[in-house]
Amino acid sequence: MESKIKNKKIKSNINNDKPIVKLQNVSKIYQMGEVQVPALSGVSVEIFEGEFVAIIGSSGSGKSTMMNLVGCLDTPSIGEIYLKGQDISKLTESDLSTLRGKSVGFIFQQYNLLPTLSTFKNVKLPLELQEMDDDTADQRVTEVLKSVGLATKHHHYPKQLSGGQQQRVSIARCLAANPEIILADEPTGALDSVTGTEVLEILTNLWKKERKTIIMITHDLKLAKKYASKVIELKDGKIIKNVSNKQDI
Repeated sequence: MESKIKNKKIKSNINNDKPIVKLQNVSKIYQMGEVQVPALSGVSVEIFEGEFVAIIGSSGSGKSTMMNLVGCLDTPSIGEIYLKGQDISKLTESDLSTLRGKSVGFIFQQYNLLPTLSTFKNVKLPLELQEMDDDTADQRVTEVLKSVGLATKHHHYPKQLSGGQQQRVSIARCLAANPEIILADEPTGALDSVTGTEVLEILTNLWKKERKTIIMITHDLKLAKKYASKVIELKDGKIIKNVSNKQDI
């Protein structure tokens, strides 16, 4: 593991003039047979460049739906979503995929690594999809694996790694394309407390030192208050709290 992150106050890196993600009066309704099930109702929120946002709520509160919408993996039933100032409803699927691929990186609770690929090849995969040349891609993969403390694990397969190491491979894969926004879905949910803290320190480092915008989905209010600069709480598909956590910025 690389150097630990110290808990200290730093100057805010938030650009309050530029919401990088904006949801405007967004509702999401799923059709279940003849029944309509609202997952989100009238949600409006702005996430600015350089924020560390925690989206919290109990099971069924709408966190997963909001994650998919914020990450532009889904479209709203009602309302508008803007990614870097662009209304995603006005983009073709190809253009949206390109914008999302360059702007948003995803970290999942279950890692989603391909078991037949080595650490190096799992991290390189998104760069191959972007058709980056091999030499540049290999250099980038080497850099990001070193940054998450896995410089000696290039040839290991997922089954040869601990849960914490697999999550760091997932983080490295997310970082490979150098996204501006990192969307982390319960990134510590499958980890013990010590390893989970190490993962959160990596995210904190990316936020404070590399000025990434971090959006973390979590059910853990204590984690949200400790690490995030803003906490958004959902209940029954609605935002019931949206507050800045001033002690962390």
